[in-house]
Amino acid sequence: MTFRAFISGCAGLSLSADERAFFTEARPWGLILFRRNIDHPEQVAALTASFREILGDGAAVLVDQEGGRVQRLSKPHWPVYPPAALFSRLPGADEQLAAHSARLIADDLRALGIDVNCLPVLDVPTPDAHKIIGDRAYGDNPDDVARLGRAAALGLMAGGVMPVMKHIPGHGRALADSHFELPRVRASRAELERDFAPFRANVDLPAAMTAHVVYEAIDPSQPGTHSRGVVDGIIRGEIGFNGLLMSDDLSMMALGGSFFERSARAFAAGIDLALHCNGDLREAGSVAQASPILAGKALERVESARASVARHFAEASPFDPVDARAELASALAALA
Repeated sequence: MTFRAFISGCAGLSLSADERAFFTEARPWGLILFRRNIDHPEQVAALTASFREILGDGAAVLVDQEGGRVQRLSKPHWPVYPPAALFSRLPGADEQLAAHSARLIADDLRALGIDVNCLPVLDVPTPDAHKIIGDRAYGDNPDDVARLGRAAALGLMAGGVMPVMKHIPGHGRALADSHFELPRVRASRAELERDFAPFRANVDLPAAMTAHVVYEAIDPSQPGTHSRGVVDGIIRGEIGFNGLLMSDDLSMMALGGSFFERSARAFAAGIDLALHCNGDLREAGSVAQASPILAGKALERVESARASVARHFAEASPFDPVDARAELASALAALA
């Protein structure tokens, strides 16, 4: 099945006739869901199934189900999960509990036909940074972020869901929210090593998402998503990540230019997949026009990412969700 190298949103709880026609023609590799797309389990399962009826079983469905502030599936139909920062406060089996939480999330998602989760957040926040990352990070120590984020990623894969680490090469120093403006990081190249460390420790994970951040010590003129110096030089080069690389949402206000230009610049920088989230079909059409057919190295990375998840899922140890949920609840209650 042939796809174009982009991921699209949709507007509501089911696909409209216009969306069905667009997906049939444009053939995005994936669909990303937000709260506007989610009501109850049967509805979400029907939505993901309708997308795959058009695109085939090889199409992906993504969500941001981190826990804490960023949780698209929530009460009353799904449990509330803790923010990442709480795991760094747990004594003892913090990695096991981070993995349990992610595995429970994976079970929730797979039941709905969602097979990619944009987790873990491997950013390392600094005290003066904007709170957009905040407790979404696994603490403020790079070693804690690396090991707890890895535990979460492995928990997702054990449950058959692809993790996407974000926001490579690091959003933790940003003084602004890239949803609304373009952050500029003025740290030296040596200081940025702290930000790179959790990603470098996890280069074998299958997928990552870029940051819409200008790193002045690397490329003072372009945000990471649009910078070949960041993508080739840092992400692929110095960090050594060779997995599937997608952009952060191209509809965020950190980026300028038309949606065709935003997409074309991201592909020119070296990303594999363009991500457009807001469900506006006019914008998505421009993203589709700029997106190549998913082929070559990008397709190899998609296939490798899927194979890695399938392998972890097949080799996963027996898992009791009732016991895991009780253990997680007990540990979190002790922090209260």
